[in-house]
Amino acid sequence: MSGLADLITGLGTLLTPMMLFHAAWATLLGIVVGSLPGLTATMGVALMTTLTYSLDSTSAIFVLICMYVGAIYGGSRSAILLNIPGTPASAATSLDGYPLAKQGRAGYAMGLATAGSALGTLAGVLMLVLIAPPLAEAALNFGSFEFFWLAVFGILISGQLTADTTPLKGYIAGLLGLAVAMIGSEGIHAHVRFNLGLQDLNAGIALIPAMVGAFGFAEVLTAMWNRAGELAVKKDKSDRTIPDLADLWRYKFTIARSGLIGTIVGIIPGVGEDIGAWASYAAARKTSKEKEKFGHGSHEGLIAAETGNSAVVPGSLIPAITLAVPGSASSAVLIAALFIHGIRPGPLIMIEQPHFVGLISAMVLIATLFMAFYGLTLTKAFVQVLRVPYSYLMPVVFVLCVIGTFALSQRIFDIWIMVFFGLVGFVLRQMKYPMAPLVLGIILGDLLDKSLRRGLTLSDGELAPFFTRPVSAAFVALIVLSIAMNLPVVRRIALAPFRWIGARLNA
Repeated sequence: MSGLADLITGLGTLLTPMMLFHAAWATLLGIVVGSLPGLTATMGVALMTTLTYSLDSTSAIFVLICMYVGAIYGGSRSAILLNIPGTPASAATSLDGYPLAKQGRAGYAMGLATAGSALGTLAGVLMLVLIAPPLAEAALNFGSFEFFWLAVFGILISGQLTADTTPLKGYIAGLLGLAVAMIGSEGIHAHVRFNLGLQDLNAGIALIPAMVGAFGFAEVLTAMWNRAGELAVKKDKSDRTIPDLADLWRYKFTIARSGLIGTIVGIIPGVGEDIGAWASYAAARKTSKEKEKFGHGSHEGLIAAETGNSAVVPGSLIPAITLAVPGSASSAVLIAALFIHGIRPGPLIMIEQPHFVGLISAMVLIATLFMAFYGLTLTKAFVQVLRVPYSYLMPVVFVLCVIGTFALSQRIFDIWIMVFFGLVGFVLRQMKYPMAPLVLGIILGDLLDKSLRRGLTLSDGELAPFFTRPVSAAFVALIVLSIAMNLPVVRRIALAPFRWIGARLNA
């Protein structure tokens, strides 16, 4: 019950005129960012981080949470109207949303998407309140040995933060991030390493320029390559944006199942919103009595996809807050933002910020309410947003990248760092390398480095405690299992019993 009490306390903290104002504009901006193809939730959170320096930590995190929730939902706008997912999380939404729009039912499709997103997020918030506090308390026994393996596990698992490439590329990106983290003065003896003779690199690569370049500038360059979609403008006179309650009640089991699937997917580190949407969509199609409608404008398929991807948002915050391990690419950036604003996610969060889980839950809840309000009342406005030419939009985003980078330390060198990581990020994206592991490697590199050397100091150079302590041994087993499950032979053997059970049930 303490989690629910913290949630109520968090709501009391946030229900002030200024906080509600922050929630109103940040959620709306998040929906706009998510609506525009090429501007992802991850990029939105990264850019917004640079614009929150002047805010106190609570307001800043609130703004970022609202941006995150709004952007994941906003991707459904372009998925329905353009058949181009505004974010990867909305790819499954386009399968039934766009056919409905072509039938003249775009308003109703967006209404169903709004209802599904709101209900999915609420299901995830409940799980966040119930699961996060005991998980954080269990992690309080971590020492240097466990923190080392936790950093390794976080970087390893982040290699699976994308669905359209092999995990090996994610691991390579994570190792590149670790290499970047080693540049500059090390954290124990302040010895300068790998500065290439440049005095500006003595302090290392700042997180904000690298993050804004990898997610912001690289996203701008990538978006310029995307195809333009054809806006579905057909209008049915019976179309409306408020979903029928009978329709929602008819698919109540689909909504509950998709909310549970999405939350569980979010809790699993490194999976992401897109997998939550596809898993929920597949489960709905398999159990539906209207399988023939899927892909041709199915209300059930649309609701399942949107409920699933939105439930991942609060679900992904559970490992992000309690273990500093991201459940999605956007939560990886959010971890960086928490560090920047003086909040250390991880096992110590329940000691340093005992009510933070309840506060985060309240933030997600309020953001969901604003998201639902905007989704049901501003449909026509969002259609106009989708008409903004990229030739006008992208220069504005680039200017924000430059301003946000320069605002941190007023160094021109940081702008060059941003541009460098943007160009590298663009090239890596073209080769299907994910960016989240790169940034997470930079974030966790310092923790990994310090924990390894502190652990070796405590053990007098012995490696045994890294493998024999119970929690360390569990992390080693998870790491080996994660790597092994990416091998086709091992995966076939591991899944064979489940396939046999499924075949027997179908028989």
